[in-house]
Amino acid sequence: MSVLSIGEYEGTVMDNVERFHGNQLVYINWEKHLFFCAPHAFPLPPDMPFAAFVGELLPATYSAHPDWEKIDWSSVEWLLDGEAFTPDMDASLKDNGVGHKSCLRFTTPGLTGIGGSGS
Repeated sequence: MSVLSIGEYEGTVMDNVERFHGNQLVYINWEKHLFFCAPHAFPLPPDMPFAAFVGELLPATYSAHPDWEKIDWSSVEWLLDGEAFTPDMDASLKDNGVGHKSCLRFTTPGLTGIGGSGS
């Protein structure tokens, strides 16, 4: 299939890091839990400790799901921008390699949504 271009795009990028007042846009997704239909996006400070991200932000985002209380955090599998990753809970998001527009995805082995439905 051929593509016909109308020329160079000259629009203003509206989600560049300079527009987030020192924060960076981070996408978060809980895999196999389509109760949440899409990744969430948050403007987060790069120096936020990963432990605060897990202990404060994730519960505020996902604790309405019945699987939340069943998570074994020692077995959680993480992806950062599509690559397997083991976070350092004591380090900042930045020091863990989380940058502007990064996508953090986590899988909770044994938990696949309400009644195993993926939702």
